[in-house]
Amino acid sequence: MDGGKMDRRNIGGLINSISRLLHLVSCHTGKTAVSNEFKSIAGMLKPLKCILDEAFGSPFPWDERLVTAIEELDTVVNEARDFLEKGPYRLGKIYSLTRSSEMASSICNSATRICQLFSDLLPSYSFPSLLSATQQCMRELKCRERDGLSELIVVAQKDLNNNLVPSVENILKIAESVGLASNGELLMESIALEKERLKLETKHNPESLDMINEMIQLVLHIRYCLAKLEKYSSINGVLIPPHFRCPLSLQLMLDPVILASGQTFERSFIQKWLDNGLRICPMTRQNIQHTELVSNYTVKALISTWCEENNFMFLESRICDEIVSPFTASPSQCRESTARSNAKPINRAQQHKFEISDVDREDENPYYTSHLQMQSTYSLDRRSSSTRSGSNSSVISSIDVLASKFDDQLSSPFSKDVGPSPSSNFSRSNSSNITHDDSTTSSDVEKLVEGLKGPNPDTQATCAYELRLLSKNNGENRVLIAKLGAIRPLISLLHSEYSDVQENAVTALLNLSINNENKALIAKGGALQPLIYVLESGTPVAKENAAATLFSLSTLEEYKVEVGNSGAIPALVELLRTGTLRGRKDAATALFNLSIHHENKARIVQAGAVRYLIDLMDPGTGMVDKSVALLANLSTIHEGRLAIVHEGGIPLLVETLETGTQRGKENAASALLQLSINSTKFCSLVLQEGAVPPLIALSQFGTPRAKEKAQQILGHFRSQRENIVRKAR
Repeated sequence: MDGGKMDRRNIGGLINSISRLLHLVSCHTGKTAVSNEFKSIAGMLKPLKCILDEAFGSPFPWDERLVTAIEELDTVVNEARDFLEKGPYRLGKIYSLTRSSEMASSICNSATRICQLFSDLLPSYSFPSLLSATQQCMRELKCRERDGLSELIVVAQKDLNNNLVPSVENILKIAESVGLASNGELLMESIALEKERLKLETKHNPESLDMINEMIQLVLHIRYCLAKLEKYSSINGVLIPPHFRCPLSLQLMLDPVILASGQTFERSFIQKWLDNGLRICPMTRQNIQHTELVSNYTVKALISTWCEENNFMFLESRICDEIVSPFTASPSQCRESTARSNAKPINRAQQHKFEISDVDREDENPYYTSHLQMQSTYSLDRRSSSTRSGSNSSVISSIDVLASKFDDQLSSPFSKDVGPSPSSNFSRSNSSNITHDDSTTSSDVEKLVEGLKGPNPDTQATCAYELRLLSKNNGENRVLIAKLGAIRPLISLLHSEYSDVQENAVTALLNLSINNENKALIAKGGALQPLIYVLESGTPVAKENAAATLFSLSTLEEYKVEVGNSGAIPALVELLRTGTLRGRKDAATALFNLSIHHENKARIVQAGAVRYLIDLMDPGTGMVDKSVALLANLSTIHEGRLAIVHEGGIPLLVETLETGTQRGKENAASALLQLSINSTKFCSLVLQEGAVPPLIALSQFGTPRAKEKAQQILGHFRSQRENIVRKAR
C-alpha cells in the first residue's frame, strides 16, 4: 500500500479516536478525582487535535518516527476511551484514579513527542501557523503538572512496599480526596479491589496483580489510620478496647460473629463482604472454607459488661443514624442535634430499647412485616418519644403500588412523639393524670380540648402533649379525641409563636392521622396551609412531623391531588435540601407518595427535587434507596428524564446497579429503562457509563422485578444495535 495513504489513514484514525474520547469526557458531569483526570486528558488532546486536523489536509514531510508516535498515541487514547466506557467506578476509587493518571501521563508523553517531531519536520516558511500552534501545544504539555493526589498515592505505596510508615497526614488527605472517609466507603473500596484481584488472577497478569495488591494494602492502611480517629476510637472520650471494634466498620461491635478464618467482625459488614462473592478473610487474606457466621457470644458479653461499667446505654435502634458511634453516654443524645434543649429528660430506668444504624442495611422493623398490609420497596424510618425509642417506620408503596392501607386498629406506623415535652418552666402538676397506654374517658379528653382553646401557651403545650401521648398507640383514643373536637384547635396551634406548642400540636395531628377518617377531618379542617407554614418556618422537629403528616394525608388517593395542589411540594423540596437527615427522609417519603399521582411528578421536578435527590445518592447519607425510588418515579415523565441527565444522575444510577441493595438495583434499573427507551441520546449515555455488565448480572441474580427491568434494557440495547447494523447495510 502507498506510504502516503497509510500515513493519512493513521492520522485520520487518531483524530477519530480523540474525537470519540472528547465526546465521552464531555458526557461525564461528575466531580470525582477520576473525572478531573479525564478532563485533564481532554485539555491536552483538544489543541493537539486542532494540529492534527490541519496537518491531515496539508502536504508535509512524513517521517517513520512520526507515524510510530501517532500509532502509539492512538492505542493509549483508545485504551482510555474503553476504560471510561466500561465505567471506572466499578473498579474502586484508588485503582481508577491510578489507572487514569497513568493513561494521562502516557498521553502527555506521546503528545509531546508528536509535537516535537512536527516541530522538527515542519519547514517554518511553508507551514508557519501549524508550526506556531505545535510549539504552543508543546510548551503547554511540558508545563503540565502531574496530579498531586496521584503522587501522594504513589509515595504512600512505595513507603508500604519498603516497610515504612506513610505520613498519616498524607493518608488522611488521600482518604478525603478520593472519597474514602467513612467505614461504608472503605468497605465498598475493599470489595471492588478484591473483585478486580480475582479477575486478574484468572488472566495470569502478575504485573497488574501486584499493583492491585499494593492498593489493597493501601486501603488497609487507610482503615488503620481512620480507626485511630477519635470519632471511631472512643465514645465520649472513653477509649474503646481494640478487640471490641470491628476491623471493617471500625466501630464497637453490636452483633459480633466469627468468620471461618477465626476473625471476629460486625455481622452486617462481613455479610456485605460475603454477599459480593468474596471467599477470603479481609484481614488475614486467607481463603475461607465456608461462609457460615458463628455468633461470638463471649465478645458480645464482654462488650455488654464494658458498656455497663462505663455507664453507656446500649442502643438497638437504627434511629440514631446521624451519630458515628452506636453508643452514647446519654439517652438524650439519641435525638438529632437540632432537638430542643428543654425536651423532657428520659429516665434511664425506663429501659428503652434502641437498634443500631448500619451503613449497608435498610431500616427494617418487624412491626411492618406482620402488621402493615401493603407491598413496598421503599421505606423511611419514623421515630417516637423524645428519645425516639419507638422505632416505627412509615412505609410507602413501591412504584407499582398505587395505594396504601393502614390498619388503624394497630399501633401507629407514624407514632413518633418527637415533639418536645412541655417546657420545663410550667408545672407538671397542672397536667392531667392520664394513663397514656390505655383508653381514657371522654371527660379527660374534653378537658384537654378546652385547654387547647385557652389563651395560656403553657396550658396549650401541656394539653397538646397529653393528646399526643394518648393518640400515640391507641386507635380508640384517636377516634375519641377526633370525635370530641380536638382536630380544629390543634390545627389552629400550628400558627403558634411558641415552638413547644407548635411541635406538640403537629405531632398530635400526625398520630391522629393514622385513622383514615381522621385524615379526612384534618384535611377538611384546613390543615394543609398551616402544615405548609410549619414546613417553612417551624423548628427542625416540627418540620419533620409536618412532612410526615402530609405523607399520612396523601396515603388516601383523593388527598394526593389536594396536597399536590396546595403548594406543599416546594416546601417539601426545600426540606429535602436544607433539613436534618431525618427531615430529608420525611420529605422524601411524602414526595414519593405524592409522585404516585401523575400530575404531581412535574411539580416535584419543577421544584428542583432531582438535584437534591442525586446529591443524596451519596452512600454516606443513608438515603440512596429512597432517592433512587423517587427518581424512578420521576423518570416516567419527560421533564424528569431531562433533569436526571442534566444533574449527572446516570453514572450514579449505573453505580447503584452494581453496588446498591436489591431494592436500589431494582429502582435504578427502572429509571435507566425509562431513560433508554425514551431517548436514543440518553440510551447512548447509559451505555457509555458501562451499564451492560451490571445489567447482565442483575438479569441473572436480581429480584424478579429487577430481572425483568434489566432484560428489557438489554433487549432495547440489542434492538438499537441491530437497527444501526441494518442501516449501515
